Amino acid sequence: MSLSLYDISIPNYLQMLGSTIGVLSKSAEHAEQNGLDLDELLSVKLHPDMLPLRFQLVSVVHHSLGAIEGMEQGLFMPPSAMMLDASYEDMQTLLNDASKQIELMTKDEINELSGKAMLFKMGGFELPFTAEDFMQSFSLPNFYFHVTTTYDILRMEGVSLGKLDFLGKIRTS
Repeated sequence: MSLSLYDISIPNYLQMLGSTIGVLSKSAEHAEQNGLDLDELLSVKLHPDMLPLRFQLVSVVHHSLGAIEGMEQGLFMPPSAMMLDASYEDMQTLLNDASKQIELMTKDEINELSGKAMLFKMGGFELPFTAEDFMQSFSLPNFYFHVTTTYDILRMEGVSLGKLDFLGKIRTS
């Protein structure tokens, strides 16, 4: 059995978007029980030289829905706006909306992007890809990095999370 572009992207995006949505929901419960301000949580960093939770969440969406949109356009760039004033609730909405849009994408629609030329551009820096190479060597690794960093920040802040929260809904036969 060969794997298609759809197979390597959409099910993974949906699984991890779902897990991130669940992690945020658990974090909201934790904050309510402990009198914490969710919007302040968006500024927490795992390490001083890393970007905060807000950026991690925007990047989860950018490297899933944004990656598909980039492949359709043949160009992928860093997110233009980090939603610097967005609330925790806004972030939950952003993730839910991305998941819903990705759920609507068909196998044919995604697989038609196979072999398509793709360019990552950041300022004057450019990396040329095919859609498959972009997905496998750039976008998916970044997507998982930001999902993991989100989980780690929230875990560091005392949210009771475990591996099953990170994994989300596992696909079984």
